[in-house]
Amino acid sequence: MSDETRKAELAALQAALAAEHAAVYGYGVVGGRIDQRRRTDARAAYDAHRARRDALVREVRDLGTQPVAASAAYALPFQVPDAAAAVRLAAELEERVAGVYSDLVRTATGARRASAAAALREAAVRAVRWSGESVAFPGLAERAGDEAGAAGPRTPASPTT
Repeated sequence: MSDETRKAELAALQAALAAEHAAVYGYGVVGGRIDQRRRTDARAAYDAHRARRDALVREVRDLGTQPVAASAAYALPFQVPDAAAAVRLAAELEERVAGVYSDLVRTATGARRASAAAALREAAVRAVRWSGESVAFPGLAERAGDEAGAAGPRTPASPTT
């Protein structure tokens, strides 16, 4: 593996870690606003992001690099005054995380690529559960600069018959 390839993979790994830090913070907000019916989903997502974050910290350290630190606070994409906004925030967090993992999938190889693909899939599934919509290629919509872009149009998550 070339030095340039290693640097790109490490940058994508650090970006995934930064996204996980932000997701953990964001789910703290979601948990404070979500209604009781969705609280279990929010807690499961929070725990999943904490686990991914911790694994990424270990992975970056194993590569001999200092992991990117979490910020004290993160700017939310919109106000979250109620349960409906909390659901929208959860979907947004998952879509953003999926986008970062799609970058890691493109740059990584071997086991790290497989792990990134699994994280991308998990984030995409959670995004669909929160929003009720899916995209053809999760994680790529935000890379195209718009919602339809390269990811294709959004479709309802429920199956059609």
